Amino acid sequence: QVQLLESGGGLVQAGGSLRLTCVTSGSSISFNEMSWYRQAPGNERELVATLTERGISTYGDSVKGRFAITRDRLKNTAYLQMNNLKPEDTAVYYCNAVLTIGAAGRGTYWGQGTQVTVSS
Repeated sequence: QVQLLESGGGLVQAGGSLRLTCVTSGSSISFNEMSWYRQAPGNERELVATLTERGISTYGDSVKGRFAITRDRLKNTAYLQMNNLKPEDTAVYYCNAVLTIGAAGRGTYWGQGTQVTVSS
């Protein structure tokens, strides 16, 4: 059974930084793609950043130059470093992974979400 477990959210002042962590657990996992999404109250879920298996990262326009997505292959862990945070970054952040799991094939998995609150 595959699980994605996020951590690292919290309350921070505008201009501050946080690092979110997403740990993938399970066996026979091959990584295809990892993304971070966020959802603020009343808004649709928004794609924040994506990292492909080739190491190519892309970002939403609102976070370019401030956020960075990385991955530690040995630890099956992905990170979202968030710098110069703004009140509009306040949201629940979700880890999303496209994985190939042994004979089960390719699938999309979600974490439970972690709250990020940025005060002005």
